[in-house]
Amino acid sequence: MSAATPSTPHSESHGHGYISDKARYLARLKRIEGQARGIHRMVDEDTYCIDILTQISAITSALNNVALGLLDDHLKHCVAGAAQDGGAEVEAKIREASEAIARLVRK
Repeated sequence: MSAATPSTPHSESHGHGYISDKARYLARLKRIEGQARGIHRMVDEDTYCIDILTQISAITSALNNVALGLLDDHLKHCVAGAAQDGGAEVEAKIREASEAIARLVRK
């Protein structure tokens, strides 16, 4: 989602895989943003640490679900589209997906 990430020819000509679910992703991210503000407020109000940790776990899970949804959309749209188009772009899309998965599972 970084603005610094360059677009590839496939994504420019066909759009992003998540575009049909963009409103749903934005709504989920808005809820996550609200949860983050809630955690900030909890710390500010000296809420019991276990309650804060519970909320952090919930926000982490919510972000992971967004990431997995985006990854699934990428595989179904961008990787599959590149495979249909053929050429060297297929390998690039598979490499992008593999690197994204590696970043997601890194702790």
